[in-house]
Amino acid sequence: MTLDDIQPLDTGRMYDLIRQFPDQLRDGRSRAQDVPLPAALDDLDHIVVAGMGGSAIGGDLVRTLVQPTAPVPMTVVRDYTLPAYVGPGTLLVASSFSGNTEETLTVLDEAARRRARILCVTSGGQMLEIARNEGYPVVQIPGGMPPRAALGYSFAAVMTLAERLGLAPADAAAWDEAMALLEAQTAACADPAGNEALDLARTLHGKLPVVYSGPGLMEAVNLRWRGQFQENSKVYATGNLFPEMNHNEIMGWQYPGAVHALLAVVVLRDRGDHPRIRRRLDVTGRLLGDRAASWTEVESRGTAPLARLLSLVNLGDWVSFYLALLQAVDPTPIPLIDALKEAMQA
Repeated sequence: MTLDDIQPLDTGRMYDLIRQFPDQLRDGRSRAQDVPLPAALDDLDHIVVAGMGGSAIGGDLVRTLVQPTAPVPMTVVRDYTLPAYVGPGTLLVASSFSGNTEETLTVLDEAARRRARILCVTSGGQMLEIARNEGYPVVQIPGGMPPRAALGYSFAAVMTLAERLGLAPADAAAWDEAMALLEAQTAACADPAGNEALDLARTLHGKLPVVYSGPGLMEAVNLRWRGQFQENSKVYATGNLFPEMNHNEIMGWQYPGAVHALLAVVVLRDRGDHPRIRRRLDVTGRLLGDRAASWTEVESRGTAPLARLLSLVNLGDWVSFYLALLQAVDPTPIPLIDALKEAMQA
């Protein structure tokens, strides 16, 4: 594969957007450094990130990173309504790339009625207008790209806010490690002549991806891989988390048939996985590996959790991009989502 092969299919320049991931992280972090916080941590009993799709996944990734250190819980809401516990002691981070996501705008209005503290992350639209009218602090990020391709901005903004609140330590060395790792990985995966992302995409081509991982740090990475296969590659993808998979889904592999011959399993592994999770992944691979079309394990890279998480997020984006090209589809357009939005507005 060459760049000349990529350009006719990649009309939305997803290749360039994925290459910009390290730069997005730097810019998103910078944009969130000086935004006023609506409350101190001592005044809060809960942090809620409200968003959908590409605007929500950044919150999920941050949630898994801060979980071991955060003194108050952090949750992500993908809905039109808020849980009953949201009130004056809640910080709501409303994340909408376009600023026009109807679910998030509905939740924003409800949070205001409940007197929650509010901060917005958006590129514009109605959310930016509301924030300016109501005096909500805003991390304004650049527009002009698909929300899923702006993850570097949304993740870095929310993670920086979490550090400033005290949900996790602000670790400059961890950020430096992550950026150096991502720069090297991006340079390698951007070479269409051959790289590990393209190799994995070839393994998945013509199959249905099944993404397995442990919980904790890999939970949201698992979700990101599936979402990118669905939106970029236009393939149906599913997955599950261990150990839960071992308590039910494993029995769906008992009698291999025509469906199983289409399933290409990708196991996301991390050095921080609980020893019993690692054992379960090993044993399950031995039991099921020959029942699937393929069984591939991918290990996170780096030392600190931040680098390990982002290494697999970025790799998954590249795999989904190359899988789209192998299927001769443009990774950027999302016609069924566009059609659904039009129908909902009718």
